Amino acid sequence: MKKILYYNNKNLISRQLRKLRTEQPLSQGDLAARMQTMGISIDQQMISKIENNTRFVTDYELACFCEIFGISLREMLCEFYEKYAN
Repeated sequence: MKKILYYNNKNLISRQLRKLRTEQPLSQGDLAARMQTMGISIDQQMISKIENNTRFVTDYELACFCEIFGISLREMLCEFYEKYAN
């Protein structure tokens, strides 16, 4: 099976997601519940795995996270742009 990683990351939003969630403050369960109201099948354990960088994030999950926190995609991916973009 081919491994799909970017500099050993399964996602690029793990730290930013945790930061945004704790600033609200929202529990992982609360965030999962908000995602579920948007039609995303996700639970607290999946949020934990995303924040621990052990789970991939789909494009529609990323879009919903941005919508929940009221930020742009570029803001959610700020670490990527700071580290890797030219």
